[in-house]
Amino acid sequence: MVAKVTADGKLEIPPEVLAQLQPFTEYEISVTEDEIVFTKTYKRLTLQELRERVKEAGSDPNQPTLEEISQIVKEVRQELWTDK
Repeated sequence: MVAKVTADGKLEIPPEVLAQLQPFTEYEISVTEDEIVFTKTYKRLTLQELRERVKEAGSDPNQPTLEEISQIVKEVRQELWTDK
């Protein structure tokens, strides 16, 4: 595939490449003598955004209870002590 630079300095990207790009996605551009590389950037979440995503995801129905976690810890400790 070939991308062309127009007379007014804009890069014309082939439609089949544009079809793979999502709106509002940002890319880091690395330029060397022989190539230009576009690398998708990932926006870091703010604490508030992370909290909202966790809230939207809801609780894990398979999450063990505190009692189950305590029992697992006891079993692992017992295994570690008997292996010595």
